[in-house]
Amino acid sequence: MKVRPLSGALGAEITEVDLRTLDDAAFGAIRDVFLDRSVIVVRDQDLTPDDHIAFARRWGEININRFFKSTGTHREIATVLKEPDQERNIGGDWHTDHSYDQRPALGSILYAIETPPVGGDTLFCSMHSAYEALSPGMKAMLTGLRARHSSRVAFGTNQTGAETHKDGRLGNEAAATQDAVHPVVISHPETGRPALYTNLDFTLGFVGWTDEESKPLLDQIEALSTQPEHTCRVTWAPGSLGMWDNRAVMHRAINDYQGYRRLMHRITIEGCELPAHDG
Repeated sequence: MKVRPLSGALGAEITEVDLRTLDDAAFGAIRDVFLDRSVIVVRDQDLTPDDHIAFARRWGEININRFFKSTGTHREIATVLKEPDQERNIGGDWHTDHSYDQRPALGSILYAIETPPVGGDTLFCSMHSAYEALSPGMKAMLTGLRARHSSRVAFGTNQTGAETHKDGRLGNEAAATQDAVHPVVISHPETGRPALYTNLDFTLGFVGWTDEESKPLLDQIEALSTQPEHTCRVTWAPGSLGMWDNRAVMHRAINDYQGYRRLMHRITIEGCELPAHDG
């Protein structure tokens, strides 16, 4: 197994390994890279849906997605699809999967089935690196704040007319009733490292603040977090499997492949409540 960092802040590419035949030691090595680098991409895999599910279960319980269309044969696997004639992709803005849940997702495991000849990459940013780059005054202000997250704006009934809902890629709008409150600065549940934990897709505002009062600071957090020095970029190819730590990163899918099909299979792993960083 070979490991190559993708950037200074986060990300690692793993090659010369077969995820179907991992022994405990090899899985432990991959887990160590994941916790250290927050994003891993494993190249040149040949996974069936059952193989994908088996690998996911080594990390924890699988979350059955409420809003994404499944493969039809495996309810554990959500499809992330954009057809050649569709304009809007899924996940095109910076976000953190499932931050609206009381126990946010540990991570997401995305397997590339069909990719365009160029484009369709995913950007990731390290919320650990972003926190460390803050001034002492900003760290002091954010530590102790709590933020309100909700699935209602992104997936609720107000989205019924959106292209991704009208064409059936997303749905079940009536189930978008999840609301949660999380610390703005968390301690990673496994490593203890502090990280920022807000995202503009699902974070409505800070507890005790109005949404309007909250928005300038939320915008500033995103602008700081997504500066190039905190990011890495994953280029996909059929057979690539990527996994990211939702407790440590935001991500966005780049919509730059109009006229081509992109099909990915995604499994999400259940997580736990997020502890606050005490400064």
